Order: sequence, then C-alpha cells, then structure tokens
Amino acid sequence: MVFKDEVNRRRTFGIISHPDAGKTTLTEKLLLFGGAIQEAGAVKSQKIKRGVKSDFMEIERQRGISVSTSVLAFNYKELKINILDTPGHKDFAEDTYRTLTAVDSVIVVIDVAKGVEEQTEKLVEVCRMRKIPIIVFINKLDREGKDPFDLLDELEKKLKFNVCPLTFPIGIGYDFQGIFNIWENNLMFFKEENKQKISNKKNILDLNDTQLIEFIGKNASNKLDEEINIIKEVYPNFDESEYLDCKQQPIFFGSALNNFGVKELLDCFIKIAPPPIPKDSLERLIKPEESKFSGFIFKIHANMDPKHRDRLAFIKIVSGIFKRNKPYHHVRMNKKFKFSSPNAFFAEKKEIIDESFPGDIVGVHDSGNFKIGDSFSEGEQINFKGIPNFSPEHFKYINNKDPMKSKQLSKGIDQLMDEGVAQLFILEINGRKVIGTVGALQFEVIQYRLEHEYGAKCSYENINIYKACWVENKLNSNKELNDFKKLKQKFLAKDKSGALVFLSDSAFSLKMTNQKYPSLNFHYKSEF
Repeated sequence: MVFKDEVNRRRTFGIISHPDAGKTTLTEKLLLFGGAIQEAGAVKSQKIKRGVKSDFMEIERQRGISVSTSVLAFNYKELKINILDTPGHKDFAEDTYRTLTAVDSVIVVIDVAKGVEEQTEKLVEVCRMRKIPIIVFINKLDREGKDPFDLLDELEKKLKFNVCPLTFPIGIGYDFQGIFNIWENNLMFFKEENKQKISNKKNILDLNDTQLIEFIGKNASNKLDEEINIIKEVYPNFDESEYLDCKQQPIFFGSALNNFGVKELLDCFIKIAPPPIPKDSLERLIKPEESKFSGFIFKIHANMDPKHRDRLAFIKIVSGIFKRNKPYHHVRMNKKFKFSSPNAFFAEKKEIIDESFPGDIVGVHDSGNFKIGDSFSEGEQINFKGIPNFSPEHFKYINNKDPMKSKQLSKGIDQLMDEGVAQLFILEINGRKVIGTVGALQFEVIQYRLEHEYGAKCSYENINIYKACWVENKLNSNKELNDFKKLKQKFLAKDKSGALVFLSDSAFSLKMTNQKYPSLNFHYKSEF
C-alpha cells in the first residue's frame, strides 16, 4: 500500500468525559467490534471476572477508574484505528490535556442521568481551543435518566454545541426499547440477553411499518414518529464540513455496557472522522503527507511491564514513515537516537513493529533521556507546540518508611516524576524531598506504585506551600539574587533538573517578594 493510502486509512481519536460516564467500557466495546478482543470486560462488575484491557495498571482495576491514558489500536473495515482512552478524574486531567495534543478527533461520553458535568466542560473547552472535531455519545440508556431533548438542550447551553442527532432512543431506562438510526434510516431493538455479545439489528425503513408497532407497541411507535419529526424540523441536517470545522457535533445514543448503539457510532465515525491532520510547530506547519519523519513525545510511562522495569515514551507520528533501527534527530538534545524495538500497543500487550505512519502512536524504550514535549525529526529543527506543562497545586513531604529500600525509593520517585504526573523539589536547607501534584489523588497513586512496582514504602507529611515558582534572574543581578537566597533560604528548593524554585507559603509573601526583587521573575511553570 502506498504511503498516502496508509496515511488516509488512519483514524486517531481520544475518548473523554467526566469520571464514571463509561469511557473505558465504550473503549472495550469498540475493540470488541474491531475484533481486537473476543470478550469485553466491565470496569466495575464483580460478576465479570475479566478486567478491562485499557485499565492495565493494578490500581485502576481496584478503584474502577482510569488514572493514566491507555493507547490501543485495531483494524476495522480496512481502517487502522488508534484509540486513546483518557482518565476522567480531575486529579489526572493533565494526562488528558497532553493526550489531546496527539489526537485528530474526540468522542465525548455523557451519562444519560447526570448530563453535562464539570470536567466535561473543561475538556470540551480544550478541544475547542485546539479545534478538535467532536462526536458525542450519550451512554447508559438502559438506566433511568434525563429526557433526550433536555440533554440536547444541555449540550447546546453548557457546551455551546450545535447538535445534530444521528441516532435517537426509543424510551429510556425501564422503557428503553431500542434506537432509531437517523444516519442509516433503520431501527435496532434492545434485548438485554447477553451484555458481552453484539446485538443484532432489524431493518425497518418506514416508521409507519406495522412490524414496528408489533415490536414496540402503538404508544411508543407514535411517540417515536413525533420525536423524529421534531428532530428533522428543529435540528440541522448533518454537514461533514461543519463537523470537521468544529461547528457541528453529531450526537449518538446507546448503552456501552450492553453493546448497544456502539456499532452505529463506530460505523459513522469511520466515515466522517478526519485522517491525520497537520500539526503546528514553532517553525512551521507540518503536514502528515510530508516524506520526512517527524513526531513528538506526549506521554512517558514507567513500568509498562513491572517485571522488566521498562520505561516507554509514547511518540505521536506527525509526518513521514517511522522506521525501526533508523537514527532520528532528538531536537532538544541535538543527538541521534535509533530504536531497535519500537512498540505498537494493545493496552498492556505490545508488539515490535518495523514501520509506522502518521497518526500512529509508537512506544520507544527510554533510559531517562526523554521529556514530555520532546520532538524528533530527520535533522530539521522542529519544536511542536501546544504540549502543556502544569503548575502543582498540592504539596507534601515524602518520607522513606523502609531505610533498607532507599535506593528503590529514589529510583521510583525519579522515574515516576518523568511521567509528568508530579514534580519533585529538594529543599536547599536540609535536602528533604517535596512532591508537588496537580490533584490530591496523585499522592495515593504514587504511594501505591512505589510499593507495588518498586518495592519501596513511603509516607507523606503536610507542608504549607502556596505556589512553586521557578526563579529567573532576568537582569543578571547577582547581588539581588544572592540577597533573595539569603533571606528566603528555608523556602528554596531545586527541581529534578537543578533549577532554582521558590516555594512560597502564601499569596502575600509571593507578592511582597516580587516587589522587593524587581530584577527576578517568578514563573509558575519550569518552561518560561
């Protein structure tokens, strides 16, 4: 297959939502339809012994939430589909925000009972800012929930969507009987017989068909006829160019747990979702069809396989063909690297690949050289834009509970910090280590992973820090810098790369320090 055909058959998308809306369950069912797995797992069901494929970290299985983005791929109807299943919990949002730099479109999952929630609004705002096309999947129709038209209104008001329903439910909760597929003009009837297998579809092209009344009853049939007429009158017809331009959002209804409405979503998605799109760099716009390879790291994960202590950097391929064992230019370090065993992903299963194309996600082994946001090329100076860094909001001392495992603790902290989920600060005055995170739940995840992946036990101790500020001596005033260091020595620390950080204990203290030392700049992020 020629290069352009390979590019055009890629679809790379993220699944985002508020926690517990059913993202990971939907991911499982998409994999089921793609033939990538034979049987789906449920995130929280105790009856189903199989675990979900995308939640491969043990803490994810225990808590029933995703705490890290998973990369999965499968083939469907001659297309190569790459899914990035993201964490929904706000404490892990920075992982999701970075992931959104690596996708070409997204599916937003909405819980039929809860509607649009806070985290969904924030994530949609990021998608809007990045001009990422959005499809909405309203999930859990087999449970009692809000009226479909109320949900459509909520999407318009809260998310400022221009909605275009492409499927519509027949009843909700106990009354749920199926879905009318406006996109394909047919019906699918719901039978909760086996949640783990794919439901069959019945084609009824006319809403006045007598068979329809036999299946769902006269009242439901009349109501459906009325609702479909309202949709055709009130909402716009689907316009693919409007969707790709982020001016229209197609809406699908279903129950991911019951495999219901998922195939309709997937069949429409592969027809309308964009292939790999151009990506902005500081130097120029990079197009996927360019012959020379370029890509960037959007995620680093330590211990993908705890038995082998492997650390993987996830590279999104932007242009050209990525080839195994070919040396590539690492822009930040100005060094060449070649990768002997690049991986393609199926959750925790990996396979070594010889080449990959734009839109694909490749995992390469990292011995500590790489950082999130690093760019690769065939020699050109390319720095991709838009990979965010975050200012920590929560701070704690980290203490070693087992002196015999000091080396393991040190190594574990070092590697986990490289993932970008937290930052390490070492106090100048006494060498104590402080961890800073965006979300409080991150402390629990770090503690759990240190114990179960590195065999090191830690405890935390509270510390009063308002903000971590990286110090820049903008006017090269050594006198002022030295005065500042003397006065504020107990609030000074070094980050992992040795940069000076001021750990301010209050907003007032920070304001006064700013005024007292005008030749110094205080930045909330290490990149400035």
